Amino acid sequence: MATDVTANSVDEVLPPAKLFTLGLQHVLVMYAGAIAVPLIVGRVLGLTPEQVAFLISADLFVCGVVTIIQSYGFGSWFGVRLPVMMGVTFASVGPMVAIAQQYPGIEGARMLFGSIMAAGVISMVIAPLMSRLIRFFPPIVTGTIILVIGVSLMRIGINWIFGQPNSAKLINPDWQAWVAGASALPGAAPLPEGFRLQATVDSPNYATMQNMLIAAVVLVTIILIIKYARGFLANIAVLVGIIVGAIIAAAAGQMHFDQVASAGWFALITPLRFGMPIFDPIMILTMVLVMIVVMIESLGMFLALGEMCNKRPTQAELAAGLRTDGLGTFIGGLFNTFPYTSFSQNVGLVGVTGVRSRYVCVAGGIIMIVLGLVPKMGALVEALPTVVLGGAGLVMFGMVAATGIRILSAVDFKDNRRNAFIVAISLGMGMIPLIAPDFKMHMPHAIHPLIDSGILLASLTALALNIVFNGAHAVTEDELRHASMQADGGH
Repeated sequence: MATDVTANSVDEVLPPAKLFTLGLQHVLVMYAGAIAVPLIVGRVLGLTPEQVAFLISADLFVCGVVTIIQSYGFGSWFGVRLPVMMGVTFASVGPMVAIAQQYPGIEGARMLFGSIMAAGVISMVIAPLMSRLIRFFPPIVTGTIILVIGVSLMRIGINWIFGQPNSAKLINPDWQAWVAGASALPGAAPLPEGFRLQATVDSPNYATMQNMLIAAVVLVTIILIIKYARGFLANIAVLVGIIVGAIIAAAAGQMHFDQVASAGWFALITPLRFGMPIFDPIMILTMVLVMIVVMIESLGMFLALGEMCNKRPTQAELAAGLRTDGLGTFIGGLFNTFPYTSFSQNVGLVGVTGVRSRYVCVAGGIIMIVLGLVPKMGALVEALPTVVLGGAGLVMFGMVAATGIRILSAVDFKDNRRNAFIVAISLGMGMIPLIAPDFKMHMPHAIHPLIDSGILLASLTALALNIVFNGAHAVTEDELRHASMQADGGH
């Protein structure tokens, strides 16, 4: 047993009190990121508050289960056996939102979970082959993909603050009354099929000063904590900002706790809550591409973490860790949640605290499971107004884009000008669905899911252009480790 705070061995078991305290610290560091994804996807799907609250509980539960498998190990096939906290990757949010927008409701959820489960199985199969596939995903490709993901996600955070763009204008009520009166006149001709009045009046509920003020307070709180706080408090800046925003929103009457009061204190997380999954080949391809990028990040993260812990993972352990990414993603889809990977903030926390014991993360996993089994926690998070998340979203999603930029900072743009063209063209392709969402109206409907995701377009473009311009050269462990350390904060 260790007597001081720092665990000098990955396999060292600290006293229970310290395990709980240090495990809780890991949970708090990742909590804001963990709850954000089910909130985003659930609301885009148009699910009820109860269903979104269940997604949050399921996410926390599966976070805990997969963290224990990754840190403690499960047989010789699963678990890198290092201090790793697992959570939903933000790299998957863009494609999932695209699926949810195209297929909202329960059917969309079933299609989403089907693609996640299939991607998880495929990821488990290809995990040992990643050392060969990695040559196609050097930093120029992964950095570009993550940059596009971050830029695509910014739209969500901005809309959380101001409201959806289609709600900025209302139809003039005087016009509506005139049309209704004219239609009721004796002998009046029926209105043409598809006739609609244009919304021209400013909506009083769009971009309200109160919402902008709340989002600004959240953002300023995060900035001040990042600037002046140190250690643990600095690591949970986003979470503190959300809490401050929630208090202000509650005082302003924007937060309602009826669902929290009616939610139970204990409920099991049941699989396939929304029905049998639907497996769509295009959506599965999209999620597999995301998982390949995720596993490449994880591979570098494991190597970097091994250096921090003075325990270099073997080839078999690396494969077991990547296989757990796939297993966690499959379990996520089965239990109505999302793709999983190692959270880089928590890897950074290992470096900051010097606590190397993997049992600390096992304790963190147990805490996450308990939180997931308490429906009141999910209901409380679901009660957060989107405007509170908007202020934090600018930081969280912006950090994803910044992660891509940091990865690209390791790329040679000076002596190899072709790399700049790869980024430029791929970024432009990724922006097409974002800026011109109706660009596909005259294209075959069958390929709409494939081209509707800017992230998928950017990924395929970056892959193809890198092969054309640079070939598929092997990536060294040093390059991989360096890119992973640059990606700290991007999941």
